[in-house]
Amino acid sequence: MTTAPRLYRKPVSLIWWAQRRSYLLFVLRELSSVFVAWFVVYLLLLIHAVSSGNDEYQRFLNWSASPWVVALNTIALLFVLLHAITWFDLAPKAMVVRVRGRRVAPVVVLGLHYLLWAVLTALVLWVVLR
Repeated sequence: MTTAPRLYRKPVSLIWWAQRRSYLLFVLRELSSVFVAWFVVYLLLLIHAVSSGNDEYQRFLNWSASPWVVALNTIALLFVLLHAITWFDLAPKAMVVRVRGRRVAPVVVLGLHYLLWAVLTALVLWVVLR
């Protein structure tokens, strides 16, 4: 019985993704989806608390003011911003926009994404802080 020779495989570090900026951003962007999911859960908990009456809403506000929830939401906000920014940076590569048969420059597509984001943010702030 003969066995096939084993090929040498160079050992790979557990943090191989941290050695290049592009890999690190990719891994952080994938990790950011967990925090996007947390924001969805948090929003659902808020909706449930509001719909359950004033006492439940006050309990939710007290829970939300605890230091670990504030820290988690702060970290989640940073990851969601990273997710949004990297998503917008991919948009000109993922979609080709043509106007009158000519391709729109990628910088215009990117700029319009950020402009729309700013307008929607201003609208939400106006509604919330009004």
